[in-house]
Amino acid sequence: MMAVVKTGPRNLITDVEGLSVGNATDETVKSGTTVILCDAPATAAVQILGGAPGTRETDLLEPHNTVETINALVLSGGSAFGLDAASGVQSALREKAIGFEVGGHRIPIVPAAILFDMLNGGDKDWGRFPPYRELGYAAVQSASRSFTLGTIGAGSGATVAGLKGGLGSASSVLATGATIGALVAVNALGSVTVGRSRHFWAAPFEIGGEFGGHGLPHPLPADASEIRTKFNEAAANANTTIGVIATDLVLTKGQAKRLAIAAHDGFARAIWPSHTPFDGDLVFALATGASGRAPEVGEFIDLCATAASTMARAIARGVHAATPAENDPFPVWTSLT
Repeated sequence: MMAVVKTGPRNLITDVEGLSVGNATDETVKSGTTVILCDAPATAAVQILGGAPGTRETDLLEPHNTVETINALVLSGGSAFGLDAASGVQSALREKAIGFEVGGHRIPIVPAAILFDMLNGGDKDWGRFPPYRELGYAAVQSASRSFTLGTIGAGSGATVAGLKGGLGSASSVLATGATIGALVAVNALGSVTVGRSRHFWAAPFEIGGEFGGHGLPHPLPADASEIRTKFNEAAANANTTIGVIATDLVLTKGQAKRLAIAAHDGFARAIWPSHTPFDGDLVFALATGASGRAPEVGEFIDLCATAASTMARAIARGVHAATPAENDPFPVWTSLT
């Protein structure tokens, strides 16, 4: 088996060649949108395990359906209103003549998923139309290989049990040179820390102190087994963790589906409980194929395992990087002692 040896140079999903990420935030609404752009059409799939998802264009990602590749993915706040963000992204890509060619027309293929951030202290009285279409368009314009984590884009108004959530990302490089990256907007019903401590459940996978370097507590606190959710804390029903796992290997849609399934293990490693009836937990998988090679069986097993650990790290990094704002319902992780 081939172990993970290091993070990529940015420790972001954009260490996977062929991807860029853009964010747009409305600080008054306390919400925003994140877009993942593919330099060239990429193979994609999705796995949904939460009981309350909100999505657009996910059916086409199933391995038995016709369209093989996509142009972009959208993660957005705003609950069902946030699905408008994909229309803004489509408009921006159509201006660039990017999309699936049908009879002389270019149709950008942009699946999307949303999270519920309506009860986070932001002003949601936006008038006739929500801001998400324009946020989607603006996110495309800001796309680059480097981007900020925490309170930005789809993570702007995110929360978890007892803490502010955020936008997280991480990357890993296998000994074979294959790169895998994760991007996630963390807005879970459950908790990302052990009991009420500052120790992340994802601690066993941390690389280089990337989310504080505190490891797991020893001994485990008495409240480690306490089930902490927003039903206990506040803001019940305001949940969903949505993410993207990506690799530079050449994958079929079926393999991409398996990669998305494996990445959900990262949710379970970093959030407790996860995949509840009140979460819309979802993972998109992307394979850019930029490496020019398909994985051998052993490498694919390692890739799937690394998908879980990289996603867990990205979740912790998103919460670790969150910054405070007025009227927040929960404190940020950095306020914990």
